[in-house]
Amino acid sequence: MKTPDTAKSPLESESVIDTSKMNRGQREALELTEEARNLSGRRSFAGDLFMGRLSLEHVHPFSLQPAADVEAGRAFLTELEQVLKNEVDSDRIDAEGEIPDALIDRLAKLGAFGIKIPKEYGGLGLSQTNYCRAAQLLGSVDANLTALLSAHQSIGVPQPVKLFGTAEQKTKYLPRVARGEISAFALTETGVGSDPAKMTTRAEPTPDGSHFVINGEKLWCTNSVKAGVIVVMARTPDQVVNGKTKSRITAFIVEMNTSGVEVVARCRFMGLRALYNGVIRFTDVRVPREAIIGGEGRGLKVALTTLNTGRLTIPAACVGLMKRCLGYAREWSAARVQWGAPIGKHAAVADKLARIAADAFACEAMVLLTAGLVDRDEADIRIEAAMCKLWGSEAAWRAVDETMQIRGGRGYETAQSLKNRGEAPIPIERMMRDSRINLIFEGSSEIMRLFLAREALDPHLKVAGGVLDSRQPAGRRLAAAVKAGAFYALWYPRLYWPSAGVPADVEPAFKPALAYVAKTGRRLARVLFHAMVKNGPKLERRQLLLGRIVDIGTELFAISSTALYADALVKRVDPAHPREELEQLVACVFGNSRGRIAAAFAGLGRNNDRRNYDLAQALLEGRHAYLKKGIVE
Repeated sequence: MKTPDTAKSPLESESVIDTSKMNRGQREALELTEEARNLSGRRSFAGDLFMGRLSLEHVHPFSLQPAADVEAGRAFLTELEQVLKNEVDSDRIDAEGEIPDALIDRLAKLGAFGIKIPKEYGGLGLSQTNYCRAAQLLGSVDANLTALLSAHQSIGVPQPVKLFGTAEQKTKYLPRVARGEISAFALTETGVGSDPAKMTTRAEPTPDGSHFVINGEKLWCTNSVKAGVIVVMARTPDQVVNGKTKSRITAFIVEMNTSGVEVVARCRFMGLRALYNGVIRFTDVRVPREAIIGGEGRGLKVALTTLNTGRLTIPAACVGLMKRCLGYAREWSAARVQWGAPIGKHAAVADKLARIAADAFACEAMVLLTAGLVDRDEADIRIEAAMCKLWGSEAAWRAVDETMQIRGGRGYETAQSLKNRGEAPIPIERMMRDSRINLIFEGSSEIMRLFLAREALDPHLKVAGGVLDSRQPAGRRLAAAVKAGAFYALWYPRLYWPSAGVPADVEPAFKPALAYVAKTGRRLARVLFHAMVKNGPKLERRQLLLGRIVDIGTELFAISSTALYADALVKRVDPAHPREELEQLVACVFGNSRGRIAAAFAGLGRNNDRRNYDLAQALLEGRHAYLKKGIVE
């Protein structure tokens, strides 16, 4: 799977982005990331929203989990629920900073470390949907356990080996990690977060080429403190392609007991007190060439593809967290009486309660829709997964914040303190500490917005990128301009035409939401196109503008998922989901999202972005020194 020396990168072959005016570091970072993108060629439902298309063929009717798949996961999920309910003391785990070995062994025997690993390799062989249901259960109880199991099998050894591993690698490693040998993923470095071009960990081939020698240090490697085997990203020798030097990053499977591998520190955090996260140092670590996953130089491809589905674990767990918050908030809002009535009767509290419920239902719909696409392998889900992660993690943070506000001092007080004075030990304080990381790891909210902005622009870059590419000769740029002009002459006017409408078989109560998505999607596409025309190549630097566009598209995805999910539940006539309750939830999700969309559109034209940026630069230059006065330095 080694890349031939004559191969062209997507940047060169498609003229997608002009890198000629970038410095070497910017160009290298962009080229590495672009070459690693999962360019499957398959259309995305969420991606089409940015082009003004409501493409329902892959998502309507909403595919509820098939009965056979529900049954396949029933025994495991039932037992997992009982273990979490009866054998987990989350406050003790938080206080001691350790997950009991007996609990880890119990989860291993249950199969929780190999949920999606095929049965032939000793795993449970369950679907992505069942995996997300497990994450939801975990997220409702203990974030430390969620992180342990998620880091192990979402981004650790199981997923990349399953997707990219050789037959020999699958036979050697999958049975081990399915039985409970903990794995991890080592990418981040002290000076390297989301910029792969700055990676300093190197893997140099031995003279005979049979092995690589790894030297470097990795930061924030979750599970590394207890791992037996990990995936390590390292820079391997550059490759010359068409006379240009190309950096290469390669993924290696590394045994933690290999000479030269050292966990030099365990990292401790505000929340997730039992997170087995550490700093790993590699000193002349010798690994065989057979340990490479996916081929030399394809490490970022392995990492980014793994993260596409791995990101779904976080919003799935966030659903569990939000539902747990809803339970606590509902109980307190009904029981606590102030000014002659339960606080839930007061509008200020009632609004918070409703928003938690609506967000929990919407996030569940988004996760199940995307997980269903994964199970059916019907679409490219990288945009949907990123939207689920972005929207779900921010909604969960709002939920736990509002739950603390509803409970007041009892929310801020620790569970142990509440217990000591005879009250129910409701752990909102711990839940808040644990949930804050969701907006940061596996792609921070800022990185998710940049990622989604790049995906939103991708169709336009493929059509019109060659026009602005100064590397191309004038004749080729002229030809690209003619081609782009023909495309936009047909595409742009259609953004003002009424859409084909919502499918007739959608329940009447949910049609307005989908009609709004279709209409607003066309408006979003126009706004994005106008921004491209106005800003040209400088658009990539308008991060706040692009962020608002991404937020609008993500809210449209949330509305669509919720309406389609409710439509399917109504048609199933499930007593657990009465029609009037589903209609009420969809109406709230629709209204809340519509309000955020209106604010985002308004912010595109009237905002304080320029002034805020100028003030920030002045601060970086050392000006406004008087703001330091009045404090102890």
